[in-house]
Amino acid sequence: MEFDVVIGLEVHCQLNTKSKIFASDHNSFGDDPNQNISVLTLAHPGVLPRTNRAVVESAVKLGLAFGSEINKINYFDRKNYFYPDLPKGYQITQDARPVCVGGAVSFMLKEGREYKKHTVQVHHIHMEEDAGKSVHGIDGTLLDYNRAGAPLLEIVSYPCISSPEEAAGYLAEIRRIVRNLGISDGNMEEGSLRADLNVSLKPKGSSELGTKVEIKNMNSIRFLQRAAEYEVKRQSEILSKGDQIIQETRTFIPETGVTEGMRVKETANDYRYFPEPDLAPIEILEEELLKYKAELPALPVELFDRFVSEDGLLADQAFVLAEEKEWSDYYLETCQYTENKKAVANWLTSTIRGELNESTIGISDYPIRPKKLAELIHAVESGAISHTAAQKVLNHLKETPELAVMTIAEENGWVLTQDSGSLGTWIDEVLEKHSGKVQEYKKGKKGLLGLFVGEVMKLSGGSADPKEVNKLLIEKLK
Repeated sequence: MEFDVVIGLEVHCQLNTKSKIFASDHNSFGDDPNQNISVLTLAHPGVLPRTNRAVVESAVKLGLAFGSEINKINYFDRKNYFYPDLPKGYQITQDARPVCVGGAVSFMLKEGREYKKHTVQVHHIHMEEDAGKSVHGIDGTLLDYNRAGAPLLEIVSYPCISSPEEAAGYLAEIRRIVRNLGISDGNMEEGSLRADLNVSLKPKGSSELGTKVEIKNMNSIRFLQRAAEYEVKRQSEILSKGDQIIQETRTFIPETGVTEGMRVKETANDYRYFPEPDLAPIEILEEELLKYKAELPALPVELFDRFVSEDGLLADQAFVLAEEKEWSDYYLETCQYTENKKAVANWLTSTIRGELNESTIGISDYPIRPKKLAELIHAVESGAISHTAAQKVLNHLKETPELAVMTIAEENGWVLTQDSGSLGTWIDEVLEKHSGKVQEYKKGKKGLLGLFVGEVMKLSGGSADPKEVNKLLIEKLK
């Protein structure tokens, strides 16, 4: 039998607000256990929560980026269940009326040599608090409440994703967007972004959904794709034998690449939701929505389209530059000082990105700032220095970024010379050294011209103008 793959994701995004969602406790990762707690976090009797306005603002910004409908009147609900690291015995969340409804996430996926646009429909986004952390050991379980009350946005997609690759691309795009908006660091290793993966299969062309299986707490895009691939294979084999899929919760084992059953999932959980009586409703004003909408940065997929269609960049270059806000900001700022956008992209995606991949700093901390890179590009473009010399100048600029490009080039003898006397001397020396190749050239092996030009450039230390060298060589070799 052939099957259609149906995947949905529930993505939990931890926000980078200074304090928690309903308490003033510090909201940060990596602190010693139970440092960022208070009577509110520990649910002492008589304490009252208060909504962190910055959390609501972050939710609205994300909803606007997705094109969601924003509910202007918001209230919270109690979701009742017991867990050791949930001190209150209930979670404050949103149930019937989430802050953002609908919307979509578009992103680019490379398929073969081409990039294709995919779109995943979003059901809703709601605000809620995180639980604490249980640390299980030989001697028992330890509880760390630092994360209890941390602000979360849960992004729930429709079951409309049709492949593991698309699921991974969707999660990667959410990470790009929350980073671009500045509402989360999106660090999956630290749990700032994690996803529950729902996978089901149905007979090809059928409109009826199959029984879904949930894989909990995926904290890696690569692991999520591998888990989905395994689950598709596992379910396909079961259904092909005529057996039934059990609705259950499973976990992914990275070391083996398989999913394992944790518990059979109930058809409906009785969380006994009811409106949170200790929190007043929150109103989002129309003028606030207009302000947030005006402040929205361009989304990665929008930047990709712009870089390809308007700036003429290669798709691979556009994808790299649009992937992270710091890179797109650097590129766009450099283009304010030069119209040679292709040269900017070439320097950033090859030379500079290669350097930074081997270092501990990012493009935001790169010592050569956009205006200086544009100055270097202009020096090459005007014929003042060669591209080879420009690379040497770049290395000097990393140590002395305050110096002018041409100052460095002149002090080191890297300015291109068009002096026919000097060029003629270098050319004669090269042709005499490679006299055998000269005869081959004259017998029709014209491709050797590049060899001669390269040898002259070496001899000149990169100071010879390659265009002029090429012209003089052709004349001498007639």
